[in-house]
Amino acid sequence: MPAALTRPGLCRVEQIMGTAITLDLADDLPPARARELADDVFAWMREVDTRFSTYQPGSEVCRFDRGEVLLSEASADLRFVLEACADLWGATDGFFDAYATGRLDPSGFVKGWAAQVASDRLLAAGAPNHCVNAGGDVRVRGVSPSGEPWRIGIRHPWDAMATCLVLSGTDLAVATSGVYERGRHVLDPRRGAPAGGLRSVTVVGTDLGVADAYATAALAMGAAGRGWLDRLDDHTHAVVTDDGRQYHSASIPLTD
Repeated sequence: MPAALTRPGLCRVEQIMGTAITLDLADDLPPARARELADDVFAWMREVDTRFSTYQPGSEVCRFDRGEVLLSEASADLRFVLEACADLWGATDGFFDAYATGRLDPSGFVKGWAAQVASDRLLAAGAPNHCVNAGGDVRVRGVSPSGEPWRIGIRHPWDAMATCLVLSGTDLAVATSGVYERGRHVLDPRRGAPAGGLRSVTVVGTDLGVADAYATAALAMGAAGRGWLDRLDDHTHAVVTDDGRQYHSASIPLTD
């Protein structure tokens, strides 16, 4: 009998940020090196959770929000996130608003940004073929263990066991914001009320933090989010409306 093929790389899942973080390394690395890279990724994600969790009163973001940490005293990561959120507020006409709930909550950017940083570090460390999945915000580079482009399933917003689209690519940042797990948690900052009209929004680009924020902003816009997404440069998208209609960019990277 032929010898069984050994899968290159490593696959690991950990619960961080209140969700499943999955790392799939597809490079044929020495096992010790693959474990070291994985350890670094998950240590980084835990560091981000400790610093930016809005559920931990002692986190840096909560202490900053209460005025216990001055901007001049803040970590470089917090200063970067605050600046990015300000830029995204402008880019989305105020619909991405880290203060929409009345307190500082940059979660709509942080999870995607953290996964993007993890991917950037893997690339710099000599692991160009990988997938980082932070609770549905996905950054893929290179090829999968099969040698083919990565396939990313977009969850059906009414059926957790089904997909509504499957994307494929070798350099994609795919972020989805929806109401099917946490309810209508995204607020329309202009009305101060839960957004309606869209059930889920997926944005595809090359920077996962930006894609994450854009998906959140479009969901906050409601039905008008479709037109705003159509005008975005260098991004594609897919949306499912509250009444079950599905729309997507003509150039979104669907599988055959």
